[in-house]
Order: sequence, then structure tokens, then C-alpha cells
Amino acid sequence: MKRTLPLASMEKILRVCGADRVSEGSKEKLKNYLEEEAEKISKDASEFAGHAGRKTIKSSDIFLAIKK
Repeated sequence: MKRTLPLASMEKILRVCGADRVSEGSKEKLKNYLEEEAEKISKDASEFAGHAGRKTIKSSDIFLAIKK
């Protein structure tokens, strides 16, 4: 799967949380982690929607996938 989160967004998140300086490596690590988690949640949410007989993923599917 192609990953799409921009590194600039990772830097913004880290700075908002208090970082004065952010290394390229830290942005990459955060990006990879968030993308992997988002992929897992998305797959689970898709399964929940399919189980309910829907093609559309709803916020409740995401909620259930996060709690899983």
C-alpha cells in the first residue's frame, strides 16, 4: 500500500506537542507508525462494515476498530 502522510505534518504534530527541534528520523518513525496503525484500523473497520452488510465505512466502524 502506498503511504501518504506528509513529513511536514509529522513535524507539525511534534512541534505542537512541545518539540523545539525535530530530526528527519523522528518524523519518519512517527509517519511509519501512524500509517501502519491507520492501515490496521482501516482494514478492521472495512471488515466491520462488510459484516454489517455495508460497503460504506461509518464512524462507528472506526470506533470499533480502534477499541479492538
